[in-house]
Amino acid sequence: MANMKPIGAREIELGGAAKTELRTQFAALCYRVNSSGKLRFCLVTSRRSGRWIVPKGWPMDGQTPADAAATEAYEEAGVSGKIAPHPVGVFSYYKVRSEDELPCMAVVYPLKVKKVHRKWPEKKERERTWVSRKKAVAMISDPELRQIIERFDPA
Repeated sequence: MANMKPIGAREIELGGAAKTELRTQFAALCYRVNSSGKLRFCLVTSRRSGRWIVPKGWPMDGQTPADAAATEAYEEAGVSGKIAPHPVGVFSYYKVRSEDELPCMAVVYPLKVKKVHRKWPEKKERERTWVSRKKAVAMISDPELRQIIERFDPA
């Protein structure tokens, strides 16, 4: 069981790199429950490829991992709210840079959205959308992140 990988998952291979070259980011799984009681997720586009993702970014001095995820949610998606202190999962991916791919893992913290801002720092660089769980799973290309969304329980 411990060796099982999600179908379609690409295992991170460090090649000749040291394990210290694996980078950690903190992500926000932004959600709200609408007036009909339906769960909705906020997704944003990545700047480079335009694929749908959750807000995520690097550790920040003076901030806990959860607080860094909440900061990214505001900067990238223009949402703010209550961030959970404990993560709901981790996913791995390659951050594509101009000359290479950097192996990364993202620790995901749920953020219950209380405010959707009309203006935010990266508004001109990204699209934002609110979608159902089923649609979010269909839009996200990363299998580990899809699994986190499929299993997420706001209660």
